[in-house]
Amino acid sequence: MAEQAVDFDEGAEAGRGRFFGRQRELKALRADIEDAGLDTIAGRKSARPRVLLIAGRPGSGRSALAAELVRGLVAEGRYEDGVLRARLTEPGGEPVPTERTARELLADLGITAPAGADGDDLAQRLRGILAGRRMVLLLDDATDAGQVEPLLPDHADCLVVAVAAGPLTGIPGVRPCTLGGLDAKSAIELLDSFTGSVRITVDPQAAETLTELCGGQPAALVLAGGWLAARPMSSVADLTKRLRALPDDPDRPDAGRPLARAFRLAYEALPPSAARMLRLLALAPLGLADAHTASALAGCSVSAARSMLEGFVAFGLLRDGERSGQYEVPGCLVPLLRELLESEDRPAEVQLARARMLERAVRLLQSCRAVTEPEGSAARRRLAGLPRALRFPSVGTASQWLRTRQPALLASARLAVADGELDTLARRLIAALVRALTAHRGAEEAAPELYGLHRLVLDVAERRGLHRERAAALLNLADLDATTGRTEDALLRYRSALDAGRDANDPYAIGRAMESVGGAYQELGDWQRAADWYGRALSQRLARDERPDQARLYGRLGAVQTYAGRYGEALRSWRAAAAGHRRLGDVPGHARALSEAARVQEYAGRPHEALRTCEEAIELARQAKDMRLLAALQLRLADTLDRLGDPAAARLHRVAAERLLGSEGSTYEIRSASAKD
Repeated sequence: MAEQAVDFDEGAEAGRGRFFGRQRELKALRADIEDAGLDTIAGRKSARPRVLLIAGRPGSGRSALAAELVRGLVAEGRYEDGVLRARLTEPGGEPVPTERTARELLADLGITAPAGADGDDLAQRLRGILAGRRMVLLLDDATDAGQVEPLLPDHADCLVVAVAAGPLTGIPGVRPCTLGGLDAKSAIELLDSFTGSVRITVDPQAAETLTELCGGQPAALVLAGGWLAARPMSSVADLTKRLRALPDDPDRPDAGRPLARAFRLAYEALPPSAARMLRLLALAPLGLADAHTASALAGCSVSAARSMLEGFVAFGLLRDGERSGQYEVPGCLVPLLRELLESEDRPAEVQLARARMLERAVRLLQSCRAVTEPEGSAARRRLAGLPRALRFPSVGTASQWLRTRQPALLASARLAVADGELDTLARRLIAALVRALTAHRGAEEAAPELYGLHRLVLDVAERRGLHRERAAALLNLADLDATTGRTEDALLRYRSALDAGRDANDPYAIGRAMESVGGAYQELGDWQRAADWYGRALSQRLARDERPDQARLYGRLGAVQTYAGRYGEALRSWRAAAAGHRRLGDVPGHARALSEAARVQEYAGRPHEALRTCEEAIELARQAKDMRLLAALQLRLADTLDRLGDPAAARLHRVAAERLLGSEGSTYEIRSASAKD
């Protein structure tokens, strides 16, 4: 994984891309890596990786130190397989579940984890992938040992660097490094990177006093430096005087006061419109905001929002994100911004800003999906009517946007559902996100994300008593469970979907759930129950005169009856399926149903009848001009002729089949609804 820039919010890296100080801490951490553990002293090879802990308050430079350490180790070639990074706490302080962290780390390794797999399975898979690799695992902003321990590799070739506010009790052999403020020389160098050397040189005493007022905290020093950079005519003494004049909040811990003072000074210098936008950025999911997000939150134009975001970066209030066009709200500033939001904005205004942000995301996702539609389609016509700022010029641009914005969009959906006040918008956002992901990545590739989104829909449906939506979400989740081999879990969800469909009086959901219950029993090899549920679903389709579904269900019923050895019933079902396809004018489907009927006749010991049925199916395949189907039927007929003792005729049909298949060289086998034969 590519190296990422040091996090300003957690770090001593000012907006100039440099690292300041911490040489003593770096040396101590490197010594901890080299230090022999108890296993080594005892002559045993350690079964666990070395775990280094960098502890400190947000804004103390803890993440910057971790990134600088890792950068140096990788540059030296000591961990040739690279770096994996994960943030274990969201900007609002919520711990990230192990399932999500492990899935993201596996994705960074190029591994697509099964949809719906739980945290334990994914963590075990991650540990297995890391076996034998020499990598650094950088776990930022851990809340406790319970987040870190499941991710630890099972061998000593990796190095784990954890960043936290305090000790990680419960993980043996952790080597802690606790951070205080920067030394005076490094703190002044950081200020100098913003102000230039002249203002520091003319009043070095004021500069030292300023670093003391900032507590040596890199985040506070960055804000102070940004204030000075925006005011080239102000001296360091002017800033020192202003900071001293600001009263401390008695309810705030002493260690947090320097950052709060520096932030307040920077915030109060902003124009009212910029100050309001900055407060509202506390609502940005994952602390990530682009011009569209800021524009929607503040209710201003996209160009004005982009200009203000760039200004915030210059002031040290934001930093450029890793993803193109996105900016990151420093995690240490999010609590301060939320305090301001609660005190200065009415709840209705905050809710309106959230609604505007969700609505903008919905419109962008709709545009992102529409660009994949053919020219002249209704979706493309609607796309042409959107403002230019909401349109994507090409499919590639839309795909790139969706890829870079996906983490924030998924987080936005989670936050909207958790909020509970904007459920209609949350459902629209989830629906638009599902369609966009499916259009650009395909349902199979996007299955892990779709699984999480369907769970969110289920949460909203259960909270609001929306039975139809609940049935749909359960069916979608069960389908994904079934495709990943969790058939028993799928069966339980299909049954719950049936109950929800009945509560909603939704015939489609009821029929779909009954058929899917039958499919789950078929997959489990319970032919009797599978036939029973297929029969129930068929009865409903017959009552509603839904002919395509009738033909399909007759075929599924015939398949399980064949597996159960009930050949008479199976033959009747397959002939009913063939009749259904014939009435629908579905010639290939008619041919396939007759072929399966021929198979049943063979199993029942009636080869002559099977021969006639197969010949009838071949004639239908010729009418349909389906060469692969015709070739498969020729092979089926050849097998039947072999059983009847006519190898010469069988050989002729095989030659004909091979000629039809041509250079493809693979046989097309007709199968019923199950892959089992």
